[in-house]
Amino acid sequence: MPFDLITAYLLTGGVAGFFAGLLGVGGGVVVVPALTILFAAQGFPEREVLHLALGTSIATILFTSLSSLRAHHAHRAVLWPVVRRLTPGILLGTLLGAQLAVRVSSRGLAIFFVAFMLFVAFQMIAGRAPKPGRVLPGRVGLGVAGGIIGAFSSLAAIGGGALTVPFLVWCNVRTQQAIGTSAAVGLPIALGGTAGYVWNGWGHDGLPAGSLGFVHLPALAIILIASVLAAPFGARLAHRLPIVVLRRIFAGLLLLLSVKMLWSLYAP
Repeated sequence: MPFDLITAYLLTGGVAGFFAGLLGVGGGVVVVPALTILFAAQGFPEREVLHLALGTSIATILFTSLSSLRAHHAHRAVLWPVVRRLTPGILLGTLLGAQLAVRVSSRGLAIFFVAFMLFVAFQMIAGRAPKPGRVLPGRVGLGVAGGIIGAFSSLAAIGGGALTVPFLVWCNVRTQQAIGTSAAVGLPIALGGTAGYVWNGWGHDGLPAGSLGFVHLPALAIILIASVLAAPFGARLAHRLPIVVLRRIFAGLLLLLSVKMLWSLYAP
């Protein structure tokens, strides 16, 4: 594998892991656009580029979420009862989302992903967070919320923070606890989503060497080295520094990567 490609994977993993820990936002918001660009540059089949990027991205969250949630748990910022009640719905939602994703074209998924990322970026730039106007719902309500979060997270291959954090803050959960709980929620999202992308890509014709279903193992391995190391640093900063400026910088990064991802798929 060329040195510049290894460097690009390491940089992708480092940025994704850091922001996953800092904001509770799954690394997919960085990894999916970056892998779409890198896979397209390597000449992977056009119709499978985004499916591979989505599957590989959500597989990385299996490991970054563990690293991030350990750091947040050390700060007592994970609401484990909430995680347990969200998890059944999340597992079901991620499996259903992965089923839908592999039946949609790469361009259709790209449009969905970019629209979703623009929504997240707008929230970050504007600093808009739902006003905390209620308490957490009961077991059934959290299960339904988990299903919705899981389905959208699986479609976009994110850890769920873009939905989980605003939902918990709206339910009057302290921001640091919302971020920590979101990091923990990333684990069941990654479990269900990875299983779905591996299963639906199993035996698929035309996949590049080193693929396990729609998970590209060489890219996964290199990205993990950097992301697992970087996630705890982001998690520690989440409890020490104001994050408003960093959220807006990150939003700008999302906008640039999303535009570049669309360009790589649609450019003549």
